Amino acid sequence: MNELFNVIPWGAIAPILVLQLILMITALVSCIREEKTNGPKWLWILIILIINLIGPVLYFVVGRRND
Repeated sequence: MNELFNVIPWGAIAPILVLQLILMITALVSCIREEKTNGPKWLWILIILIINLIGPVLYFVVGRRND
């Protein structure tokens, strides 16, 4: 198991993980602050949290209302 962690190029993966975390937090904050979304707000929060990379992108493309 320790050999696996030594092989992983953390210098390349760490920035991607940080960007994904920032995207998830931004989507969660936006979803919570929005009064109305396309669909139930609780469902969008679950999608953002469970479907890590695609969930926040789906929320920004489909979930936000542009009224």
